[in-house]
Amino acid sequence: MRMRILFIKLLHIGDNLLLTPTIVATKERFPDAEIWVAVRRGTEGILAGCPEISRIVTTARPEEGRRTALDFGKDLATLAEIASSRFDYVFELGDNNRGRILAAASRAKIRCTNSYERPEGIPLSPFWKGRFTHLVTSGHGPVHQVLRDYNAVRETLSLAEEPPSMRFVQERRTAHPLENSIEGAYAVVHAATRWSSKSWPLDRWKKVTAELLQRFPQVIISCGPNPREIAEAETLCEGFGGRVLSTKGALTWSQLACLLGSASLFVGVDTAAMHLAAAVQCPSVVLFGHPPSYQFRPWKCPHRVVRSKDSMIETERYKLPGDQLMSEITVDMAIEAIESILSGKI
Repeated sequence: MRMRILFIKLLHIGDNLLLTPTIVATKERFPDAEIWVAVRRGTEGILAGCPEISRIVTTARPEEGRRTALDFGKDLATLAEIASSRFDYVFELGDNNRGRILAAASRAKIRCTNSYERPEGIPLSPFWKGRFTHLVTSGHGPVHQVLRDYNAVRETLSLAEEPPSMRFVQERRTAHPLENSIEGAYAVVHAATRWSSKSWPLDRWKKVTAELLQRFPQVIISCGPNPREIAEAETLCEGFGGRVLSTKGALTWSQLACLLGSASLFVGVDTAAMHLAAAVQCPSVVLFGHPPSYQFRPWKCPHRVVRSKDSMIETERYKLPGDQLMSEITVDMAIEAIESILSGKI
């Protein structure tokens, strides 16, 4: 019987993509293994570009008001499937009880999860410690999230010391509806976010878009399907004589990967789109408020991070409101980072 490995990460869309280096390294180490991934329902699309995954199972979002009786039934089916599938290894990487329930239900020979000590994280209770065979207590600290995932798996599976890049292969990228409207080089701007700690004033994004048009024939405004995001994207397109186009929140992750894969530059905030740009090796300029850029900056991709109070000790900086930190980023700071990456300066 083939070795079967399950990774559980019931978090946000971008977090799934950050798991792909660990998945790729695991498949390289065990090429005949069957790799399963459990994620939140609705976030699985961004994993379409990782062919190393054999199967994806999903659970409902945990927020009150979003779950239905149908979701409950699907979650029971997912739990039953995991419980009956005979995994050799299970890794719970989302640090939440919903993921731990799935790991415990798997009855895998090796069940592994992170175990933190304060102030780095909330310690596991004795109950949950008893549900796992391996507890990872090192490799956390102020490191990139890719490394946190990787370090939780590396020793148990004897993976290579250094994780690879994120994964969204060329063959899994699909044509997008803007292809016939784009001529020549272009930049992609992704200003949309639902988090105030990551939001930057729309008038500043407008100025950055104008600056980008001095360097590229066209700019594409990327956004999600939320009506507010679509409206903001349309506002950023206005007044530029048709040289700025919006995705209108209509692209799939495979289509957005195609758009970003051919772009000369990505400029945006810390979102799943930013991580997708890194996965397809699109040079990026990213504005950060919260969370820390060391943990979520583009992974193994040419990039520049723009932050206010960048010299402040991170533990002190994190005490400041994210919206304040974002508001203190000036247009000139963003343009300087764009000039830096376009000129190839370190």
